[in-house]
Amino acid sequence: MPEPARRSTVLDDDPPSLDPRAIEQNYRRERARRRAKTQRRSAVKRSNVRFWVSLLVLAFVAAFALVAAWHQIGTLFGV
Repeated sequence: MPEPARRSTVLDDDPPSLDPRAIEQNYRRERARRRAKTQRRSAVKRSNVRFWVSLLVLAFVAAFALVAAWHQIGTLFGV
């Protein structure tokens, strides 16, 4: 029975490059990846804060409208 073909990996085929420009390019790419990851994490935190602030504002507005409506009903019907 034939064996499946072996998958080649980057480490098997290509030795690490010693070109200074390639090394610097890899460093820049990794720094950009880390920066993007940090920015995504902070964006998620900001969106969570925006959600909870919006929810609190909506709850306050709903409570205010409920109290105002209750007051109007009380004055209208003399309760």
